[in-house]
Amino acid sequence: MINQDLCEKKMKSSLHKEFGRLIDTRVNRNKQHLLIDIVILTVIAVLCGAESWDAIELYGKTKRSFLKQILCLPNGIPSHDTINRVISSINPKKFEKCFIEWVKILLDRDVDVKQIAIDGKTVRRSKDGFHNTPAIHLVNAWSHENQVVLGQCKSEGKSNEIKTIPTLLDLLDIKGSVITIDAMGTQTEIARKIVDSEADYILSLKGNQKNFLEEVESVFKVQKPQSESELTEKAHGRIETRNCQVITDLTQVEGVKNWKNIQSVIKIESKRILSQKTTKETRYYISSMKSDAKLFNECIRAHWGVENNLHWVLDMTFNEDYQRKRTNNAAQNFSLINKIALNLLKKENSKASLKNKRMRAGWDDEFLLKVLKI
Repeated sequence: MINQDLCEKKMKSSLHKEFGRLIDTRVNRNKQHLLIDIVILTVIAVLCGAESWDAIELYGKTKRSFLKQILCLPNGIPSHDTINRVISSINPKKFEKCFIEWVKILLDRDVDVKQIAIDGKTVRRSKDGFHNTPAIHLVNAWSHENQVVLGQCKSEGKSNEIKTIPTLLDLLDIKGSVITIDAMGTQTEIARKIVDSEADYILSLKGNQKNFLEEVESVFKVQKPQSESELTEKAHGRIETRNCQVITDLTQVEGVKNWKNIQSVIKIESKRILSQKTTKETRYYISSMKSDAKLFNECIRAHWGVENNLHWVLDMTFNEDYQRKRTNNAAQNFSLINKIALNLLKKENSKASLKNKRMRAGWDDEFLLKVLKI
């Protein structure tokens, strides 16, 4: 019998409140460990550097005295098999809904522009050749201003992002935000959904909208842009210049009638110099905003933060692409746990790298409590 009064006296974090809403579907006779204990133990262990079920159990046993301040642990630290089985059995849609509600606690509301970048990532080692199941593909929402993940949804492959993006948008509160999506999400229905949700869009225009792209390319050849801006960045031995031109007079662009509330078409010409080699690229976008070129240039550049600050970090800091978790919902749920840990580390305001923050959290219990906001 679990002493609930004793459990209530433990130190609580925001994780307890939101993820405590998860429904435990296990048979009662098999419940030797609380669901919320297993979830938070897994999050803390991952935050401190664990990347496997065995490592989570080892962390728990090593830090049992400390963890007893936060978790109930009525029967000690669960085995790695139990942790694997329980995390893998959690309904991922309900887990993701809890995550989205939890993230709201982390957000800084005092920002002028709320940009949300939507992009997909494949967890490559989740592919199971023996059972002929492909690697899972997740569509993620990234807050540029807050530097946190807002949510994720599983897609049946990259080609099905078109169906997944509307589902993710429905889960998020996007009112008043600017939604940026690459060419896969440049669909009339997605644009309509964004506008109907009282948000704005900036959508990349490529070959999947061939006729419309040709129209937009042509209008930039015959019309003078209403606004123009140039930005130059120097970093890591690279110099990149991006010239942004915006046309808001769309009377000569017939295809705009298909796009709800379209106000602007945008052209970005980029030139990159690296190791004395120069490359050039031209890209086009459409938007429901009637803004100047400087803002569009900044928002389009910021969109790729989802690659650099989320996807790259998940692979390089959390080693996500090399984790072979394939049982039931293991890969999808563990990816969400990585993102919980990432969000917590991002919102800790010291200047150390994420990798060093993970190590310090594993070594320094006081720092870990600070990261957990306890």
